[in-house]
Amino acid sequence: MRMRLKLKTVFVLYFTVSLLGLIYALMQLGQRCDCRGHDMSKDQQISQLRGELQKLQEHIKTSELAKKTDVPRIYVITPTYARLVQKAELTRLSHTFLHVPHLHWIMVEDAPQPTLLVTDFLAASGLTYTHLHQLTPKDRKLQEGDPSWLKPRGAEQRNEGLRWLREMGAAAEGKEAAALEEAVVYFADDDNTYSLQLFEEMRYTYRVSVWPVGLVGGMKFERPVVEDGKVVRFHTGWRPNRPFPMDMAGFAVSLRFILTTPQARFDGDAQMGFLESSFLQHLVTMDDLEPKADLCTKVLVWHTRTEKPKMKREDALQKQGLGSDPDVEV
Repeated sequence: MRMRLKLKTVFVLYFTVSLLGLIYALMQLGQRCDCRGHDMSKDQQISQLRGELQKLQEHIKTSELAKKTDVPRIYVITPTYARLVQKAELTRLSHTFLHVPHLHWIMVEDAPQPTLLVTDFLAASGLTYTHLHQLTPKDRKLQEGDPSWLKPRGAEQRNEGLRWLREMGAAAEGKEAAALEEAVVYFADDDNTYSLQLFEEMRYTYRVSVWPVGLVGGMKFERPVVEDGKVVRFHTGWRPNRPFPMDMAGFAVSLRFILTTPQARFDGDAQMGFLESSFLQHLVTMDDLEPKADLCTKVLVWHTRTEKPKMKREDALQKQGLGSDPDVEV
């Protein structure tokens, strides 16, 4: 009796699987075949397979990293200010950060108090964050029509982020203090574009790590030039004799180094192009810089800018009392 029951069960399972297979085969009839692979050359197919393999390897590496609790944390300081594209910029940036394990976002608004837009945005972001604010003095603010390079931007906000880190570091004890010793600080503007690989490059920084930045300074890229593993000069088109002729997106700093160097701050009165140097010259010399991104031969961050929206039609409708609903957040 038991043997018959087993044979019956096996028959039912076999019949069910066969039936499902037949249904699936019938469903595929008439479906359009993706035959793009047949039209590709052998070299193209190999290249495509290599790309897919690299994506899979990066995904596995990120997944494994996310499970670890002993990897250095990255503190990202981002200055931001109110404008029409602010929420769009922050949304794009937050979606990048969501893929970076062990990241703490320090958002510093250029405002007298935290705004509701940024407060709500951060609360819904899914990220670990700290929300600060620091108003730029009126005499240091760019006026309407001023070129973006006329005055240093974000100095007060970055310094506020550094102040918070130093206060946190002073209060830390035990395991928390030990974890801060390994952490890294990066200054990420809200309008740049970042490769995920960049954050893994910077994660293990002893003092100051550096790499190229694309689409900056009127050039395809600026970068430190490396010889025998050391930075010897900088590839830049404007005033290469500056102490550190680099973009803000082109370096990261050990938090331990920041905590032990309280005089390291950004000079809000620095002349054009010297804001980065005003901070870095307190920390390192050129010989101390740690080249990343395959000895500074790969571009992993781009100095992109969002075009300012033209609101001519909106302005015309506003004059007619038909403007967009002000309660709808953009």
